Amino acid sequence: MTALDRLGAAPAQSVLAAEDLSMFGTDPWWLVALKAVFCFAFLMVTVLVAIVWERKVVAWMQLRIGPNRHGPWGMLQSLADGIKLMLKEDVVVKRADKVVYVLAPIIAAVPAFMAIAVIPFGPAGNEVSIFGHRTTMQLTDLPIAMLYILAVASVGIYGIVLAGWSSGSTYPLLGGLRSCAQMISYEIAMGAAFASVFLYSGTMSTSAIVEAQADRWYIILLPVSFIIYIVTMVGETNRAPFDMPESEGDLVGGFNTEYSSIKFALFMLAEYVNMVTVSAVSATLFLGGWRAPYPISTFWEGANHGWWPMLWFIIKVQLLLFFFIWLRGTLPRVRYDQLMKLGWKVLIPVSVVWLMLVATVRALRNENYDFQDIVLYVASAVIAILLLSFVADIFRDKKEKAAAAAEPPPPAFDPMAGGFPVPPLPGQTLPPVPRRRSRGERELVVSGGVNTESDASDGKEADGA
Repeated sequence: MTALDRLGAAPAQSVLAAEDLSMFGTDPWWLVALKAVFCFAFLMVTVLVAIVWERKVVAWMQLRIGPNRHGPWGMLQSLADGIKLMLKEDVVVKRADKVVYVLAPIIAAVPAFMAIAVIPFGPAGNEVSIFGHRTTMQLTDLPIAMLYILAVASVGIYGIVLAGWSSGSTYPLLGGLRSCAQMISYEIAMGAAFASVFLYSGTMSTSAIVEAQADRWYIILLPVSFIIYIVTMVGETNRAPFDMPESEGDLVGGFNTEYSSIKFALFMLAEYVNMVTVSAVSATLFLGGWRAPYPISTFWEGANHGWWPMLWFIIKVQLLLFFFIWLRGTLPRVRYDQLMKLGWKVLIPVSVVWLMLVATVRALRNENYDFQDIVLYVASAVIAILLLSFVADIFRDKKEKAAAAAEPPPPAFDPMAGGFPVPPLPGQTLPPVPRRRSRGERELVVSGGVNTESDASDGKEADGA
């Protein structure tokens, strides 16, 4: 069954999730505070584990040992690094804008923690008991929770841009501008991938989106959206192979070149917290959220009740974090023009076309059209667009060939036209250079021996000149 078949397989009424958010906002203040502390602790512990895990996995890929000094098997290495960074000397460069320079790491780190507030760790009902109080395994939820996630993720980029500008140095400024351009390029495709989920689920609430995946995960129904989001989340977090804002090959350290001590640690913390956040969003939107995988949920009725959903959710997040690590240890860093070309010329057109296809199928299903009719209409539209583009390409090629034939040939390139040597521009070629004599030929000429072919050719060129 193709993705298009799965997209129209279910009736339109069965995929609309009911946004019953009445269970949120009824917890006492101490339970809300406890949930907030848990979300913060979950992110911090996951970051500490992810840093060690990344160093261990990359070391294993590169046939190295990795961290093995602090704690058993080196598992406390990230904690030791954090303590070391907090105790290091905090250097502030003279040319920096002091206020913005200090606020930039905070602006980058704080929004990274905010998105986890609307991520469901379990069912929306009163599933668990905490100190005798029945509550949901989610801090809060909103009818526009996904827009909230997009908003706080966009605020974090200001920290990177301000860090590059306030440092008073060229390389950090270039890194901040790169990060801004990268965020704009990839967030458009990310929003289009989100819109496909909104169209199919009928809601922007995270808990309702997970409930809508009771029968089938959206990675099966919307595979193109999942692939687009996986690529864009790597670009959004500035991770390899899209780590251009801090590429040490050409920008020394990028936007955080002039930072040290705890402020540098905040940037590093923000990067890994963003990794955890986008992994949690990906698991929520496409991997069923807190739901157990297919084989387990079929023969075990209690797999999606109690505290078990949190285990499935954490496993999915860890698998996506491993995907980040795997990419870093496998792929080289792309060039900046390749990064922009992928974002603007590939991801955005594909995401928009896929969104239009999803919207068309959903609209036709809402009008109670048969699936065979939907496939016929969509296929006819695609074939018509391809034929029109083919005809347009034929006429465009003929027009370009006629214009090229009418144009006079370009003048020969003269590298010394301005009085000093200049390199050729694209499309220009240097005049041929006479072959240089070998050492033996030069010795023959000096000793009065017989002239060589190169000498004859040089003489002919001189006579012709």
